[in-house]
Amino acid sequence: MDDANPVSTPMEYGIKLSKHEEGEILDPSLFKSLVGSLRYLTCTRLDILYAVGV
Repeated sequence: MDDANPVSTPMEYGIKLSKHEEGEILDPSLFKSLVGSLRYLTCTRLDILYAVGV
């Protein structure tokens, strides 16, 4: 960490983050399915595994 350089990350000012965000309720099973598919790809495709650096 001694050689780390600070970087500004773009984010809007004044946004209040909370666990219970109002608005559209998302389906957690869709997220789990997408993550599972990506994990499967990284395990079966060595070229993707190498590029991602897992």
